Amino acid sequence: MADEERIIMEAKATAWQVRISTDKVRQVLELIRGKKASDALNILKFTPNRGARYIEKTLKSALANAEHNLGLDLDDLVVTRATADQGTYMKRFRPVSHGRAHAFRHHTSHITVAVAEK
Repeated sequence: MADEERIIMEAKATAWQVRISTDKVRQVLELIRGKKASDALNILKFTPNRGARYIEKTLKSALANAEHNLGLDLDDLVVTRATADQGTYMKRFRPVSHGRAHAFRHHTSHITVAVAEK
């Protein structure tokens, strides 16, 4: 068990009902999993995807939770978990010819980022 890295305390933050699909968010989350928190913030800052802005805000919130609630040192934190779960749909309808309507759905996501000292 000496070779395994153990998680002592973990702080997390969750952004609910973010108005972006989970597939778009998961592409960006793959970039930061397992990275140091400072490196992850730099990656997100220079990633041009819109999902990176939401993940960056959630990561900053998780870092604030770690510092304020658990008293952890920000220099030692690592992104341990980063997930995007499917939220609810906003159902909308668009009128089409012959008096009909086509339904379409706006996707939302629940973004969770957890950081811990390793």
